[in-house]
Amino acid sequence: MDLQNGIVSRFAQSDEVLAPFKKAVAAARQAKMPVIYVRVAFREGYPEVSARNKSFAAIADRGGMTQEDASTQIHEAVAPRQDEPIVTKRRVSAFAGSDLDVILRARRIDTLVLCGIATSGVVLSTVREAADMDFGLIVLSDACLDADPEVHRVLVEKVFPRQADVLCVDEWIATLT
Repeated sequence: MDLQNGIVSRFAQSDEVLAPFKKAVAAARQAKMPVIYVRVAFREGYPEVSARNKSFAAIADRGGMTQEDASTQIHEAVAPRQDEPIVTKRRVSAFAGSDLDVILRARRIDTLVLCGIATSGVVLSTVREAADMDFGLIVLSDACLDADPEVHRVLVEKVFPRQADVLCVDEWIATLT
């Protein structure tokens, strides 16, 4: 989730940081699991952005993050294949303003394996919403990044385990074989 150029560039200063993400995507593909990408982007003119939304209003004021902008395209290190959907959301949660739920229901997916940037943003919001929607959840702790390491630690060690299984990428891959 949110592994798009404009976000990756703020959190990952080298491709090495993206290694767990790449490993997870490769393992999912090998196991014939669907891989669905989620990005945040807005329409030209930002009709979906409220002035009351501090984060997104700031984006609308400075410009960028539109659907066609390079910053909203999935980072090449984890580029989607032609048959892998890219879901565009309009808020923090992967479900907010997107068609993710439609795609999941159409494919009869009931368990989600989540990774993304940032742990305290898209990952937290999506875990909470998906749990309320009764999805089974796995969070890949080393395939999540946050600007604040302590916030990341608290979320993956104390908050997420209440609603999800929290595993590192290698532990999760071991469950696939």
